Amino acid sequence: MNQLQPGSDAWLAQVKEEPLEPERPIVDPHHHLWKKRFGRDYLLPEFHGDTGSGHNVVKSVFMECRAFWLREGPEHLRPSGETRYIAELARQSDSGPGGNAPRIAGIVAHADLRLANTPMLGELLDLHEEICGGRLRGIRQSAAVDRSAPLFIDVQAPAGLYADPEFRAGLRVLAARNLVFDAWHYHHQMRDFIDLARAMPECTFVLDHFGTPLGIGPWRRDELFPQWREDMAELARCENVYAKLGGLAMPDNGFGWHEAARPPDSDEFVVAQKQWYLHAIDCFGPRRCMFESNFPVDRLSISYQVLWNGFKKMATDFNEEEKQALFHDTAAKVYSI
Repeated sequence: MNQLQPGSDAWLAQVKEEPLEPERPIVDPHHHLWKKRFGRDYLLPEFHGDTGSGHNVVKSVFMECRAFWLREGPEHLRPSGETRYIAELARQSDSGPGGNAPRIAGIVAHADLRLANTPMLGELLDLHEEICGGRLRGIRQSAAVDRSAPLFIDVQAPAGLYADPEFRAGLRVLAARNLVFDAWHYHHQMRDFIDLARAMPECTFVLDHFGTPLGIGPWRRDELFPQWREDMAELARCENVYAKLGGLAMPDNGFGWHEAARPPDSDEFVVAQKQWYLHAIDCFGPRRCMFESNFPVDRLSISYQVLWNGFKKMATDFNEEEKQALFHDTAAKVYSI
């Protein structure tokens, strides 16, 4: 018998559910678009195929992923290739197939903030602004670095980035432009991020993927959970930080769904991950939290339809105003969409 390829349409189709609360408006504040990664393209047709699976996704935010960079020209301007490509797709999304697909209402681009003391950072940010045509909402420069395990998503950032004075100068440039900084790092870098957020109250930070707790190589989630709990509680005292709830179904989180014969259903997903979600919401409050898909990375483990059912089950005990914040209002506020 031929085994289905995990992450494929056929593999994901083994688990189908009726969408819960299908009328609830959703802003998906974190997704990627690219070509030829994980063995397939993921562009507007694929994204709209997922968002059209029954949930009411009205807007989204594209998150930089080092796709479509220019291969020549000044190095500091090469990220603008991604911005230009995505800005065109965002314009196409304004009408969508049949007018029912979500608009890519915001773009978070890449820049090397360590260039703040040169004209190059301003030049790139100006170019991003021009290309985006009013959709630029922030910058992400990964700080994630871990060499203790063979990572599936192996993007090694410069060590000590958060403490770098030039990087911090770049964050001040973003703050002056009213741009958000999306922070991606691993769980063992949370103390560095807490120090950064405390030192720069003028900046608006969004914590991606719970600080990416690892579950492969030497890392065991159950062992690191107590320290992560403490770190999240302390980070939440920084009122300039918001939390994205999602991105825990990546292969590097160690749940192993990307290697299973079938993906999880929403109940299995909730049982496995609920403690992480509810602790984050308890620390930050619904008005500083937003659910995110992190697609198509988390698509390697779970379908879009099932993922958002899982989110809705986790939010069952919250009141309507709190649910509205978690699924729509916090993201709309933070990214001004």
